[in-house]
Amino acid sequence: MTRFAAALAALCLAAAGTTAVVAAGPATAAPACQVGYRVNQWQTGFTAEITVTNGATALTSWALTWHYAGNQAVTSAWNATVRQSGAAVTAESLSYNAALPAGGTVSFGVQGTYSGTNAEPADFALNGVACGDTTPPVTTTPTTPTTPTTTPTTTTTAPPPAGCADAAFCDDFEQQTGSVPAGRWTVGAANCQGTGTVTVDSAVAHSGTRSVKVSSPGGYCNHAFFGTSVPGSGVLYGRFWVRHTTRLPAAHVTFMALRDTADGGRDLRAGGQNQALQWNRESDDATLPAQSPAGVAQSVPLPTGTWSCFEFEIDGAAGQLRTWLGSAEVPGLVVDGVPTPDVDQQWLGRAWHPAVTDLRLGWESYGTDPDTLWFDDVALGNSRIGC
Repeated sequence: MTRFAAALAALCLAAAGTTAVVAAGPATAAPACQVGYRVNQWQTGFTAEITVTNGATALTSWALTWHYAGNQAVTSAWNATVRQSGAAVTAESLSYNAALPAGGTVSFGVQGTYSGTNAEPADFALNGVACGDTTPPVTTTPTTPTTPTTTPTTTTTAPPPAGCADAAFCDDFEQQTGSVPAGRWTVGAANCQGTGTVTVDSAVAHSGTRSVKVSSPGGYCNHAFFGTSVPGSGVLYGRFWVRHTTRLPAAHVTFMALRDTADGGRDLRAGGQNQALQWNRESDDATLPAQSPAGVAQSVPLPTGTWSCFEFEIDGAAGQLRTWLGSAEVPGLVVDGVPTPDVDQQWLGRAWHPAVTDLRLGWESYGTDPDTLWFDDVALGNSRIGC
């Protein structure tokens, strides 16, 4: 409990978000519970990782309640069943994390939207007993609020995929119930609208039962993407699993784009050319690696008919970039600040310190090349997430 008291005394506002700890004040008996509430937020949304430390009474099931002071609205959750009625929120245990021993901890997370301020809750209660109160929580089965002001919405998901505990968000699309991605995701095609499509697919998935499918018959106007805001700032790590049907073509294609506000709002793009993976800078069409035979040899193809784990790191302050495929770093997809012929010499021809604000996944061909892709288990954070 010492670390929670220390955290309360030194609330830290970091680039990744705000961490607050609600703990008991001085008391002669152990408090019923303590709650750590770690927030990552951006302009209109947030995620919160919530850690509950139980007091001296073991529980066979639990429910944590709190109220939001503003207009925060929970849109999804992991490791708990979360219901919201007006400002009141209830998070209930699932079968695999219901048992909470004396002094034990459990963590779950929520994603939501807000406008204005996003103050942390200050009235957490575990099974009806205020955290900080020395009265032991009751061990009965949790119930939902009895006087809702609006219809409660259950926002349950399966546990996040392995390796996502420290991600700002991690989405396996299991909570998607419509035909197109919704919630944190928006679907669109910039500049011109063709016949490319983005759909939620329940027939193909890397984990669980759902993924997002992008289909394009080729040609620029048939591009299609789904995207979300990038939470926080600082060094950005990304990870997603991708599966596609047609090998990367000789012509230039893109399957991921990130808007770079430090480059006039133009895109930083990942895709392929000459049948190998590459990065491309929209503003000046620089490529990584250089599209010479020696440069292309420093990259690798994207396998077809199987799931591949694609990871990246973007360090805007240092002007550096790293890329992994299947956990192996790709030598030709590295910007390390030291110009290397056939790799990043062209890229470093001018100063580059990206500041990306969104992530879009899909397909864009600058030739006539079609493809069908599936994306799953997408994660973003401030440390490497891994496969």
